[in-house]
Amino acid sequence: MSTFNFTKGPGKVDWLNVVRADGTRERIDCPKQRIIPHDMVHYIVEREIGARGFMSRVRDGEAASFAMIGDAESDGIERLVEVVQADAWSGGSDDAAFIDLYRVTCDARDCQPLPIDASAVRTIRARIAALQATWDALPVGATLTLDH
Repeated sequence: MSTFNFTKGPGKVDWLNVVRADGTRERIDCPKQRIIPHDMVHYIVEREIGARGFMSRVRDGEAASFAMIGDAESDGIERLVEVVQADAWSGGSDDAAFIDLYRVTCDARDCQPLPIDASAVRTIRARIAALQATWDALPVGATLTLDH
């Protein structure tokens, strides 16, 4: 099991410190985006959908970079994370509109959408809201640990 340690920074960046099961470590800058860090959104989406995306790949030893070679599953997760973030920033929409936006986003990026239904959308939203409340309550310099 790997550990993801998210630390709330004082400025425009938070940090993710990854401690992999094999003991290797990696630090990732997480620019602030008004909601939880982007990689926390990945964490929730990947766990709920049960698909392999950025966080799973980093957990399994891939170096975190913008140059990671995409694959169908990871690309589908990335598009879903984009839609989850847009949904959170905009205050949300109904579940059908969320799913439609995901399909449109995938079509625009020539990406096969992953299976998602209204129940998964509601669960993702609830987990984002819960993690957001926890993250918001942390003082600057504090760390939130998530296992994967």
